[in-house]
Amino acid sequence: MDLRDWMISDHAGVLGRFEQAIAAHVPRDRWTEQADDGGTSIAALLYHLTRHQDLAITVAVSGRTPVLARHADALGVAGLSSSAGLSETEDRTLTARLDLTALQAYAAAVHASTQDVLAGPTDWSTALDETPATGERLETLAGVLAADVPWLHAMWGGKSVAWLVQWPGIGHGHAHVGEATSIRNRMGLSPF
Repeated sequence: MDLRDWMISDHAGVLGRFEQAIAAHVPRDRWTEQADDGGTSIAALLYHLTRHQDLAITVAVSGRTPVLARHADALGVAGLSSSAGLSETEDRTLTARLDLTALQAYAAAVHASTQDVLAGPTDWSTALDETPATGERLETLAGVLAADVPWLHAMWGGKSVAWLVQWPGIGHGHAHVGEATSIRNRMGLSPF
């Protein structure tokens, strides 16, 4: 397996695991519940991991406007701060506004966009070592300002394409799908 195939396969596993382990077992009308009366909901996790992937791959790596720009109205997040949902702590106001059908469509669109980037003509053997102008791209293309989320700019600034693909593009998603699986289990919905 070459590097491109590995990246495509590992990335595909994020949404695949979410669909098979979470969407297939947790009724959508329960996605906004907080298991055990606290913590983060499945809807918030899906929005959060999708938003990070969108910013990392679409904006920072590809230098394009985020997929969110085409989905904000349907999602119910138009007019909210561009940094809404980026924190690891759930913003219940954001979650309450989310249209869950549109959330799945946004997640699928970001997934497809990322797959296109990974499968595209890029020579990954050299591109992974490049360091994009992440901070500038976040601000100008996505309106995600360093003043609003200094921790994100500090964490992502100066990082290589390899890191952006590896962590916010893929690994971060796997981590939060694992968290969503724990929520599913605490809801008593484990299929096992």
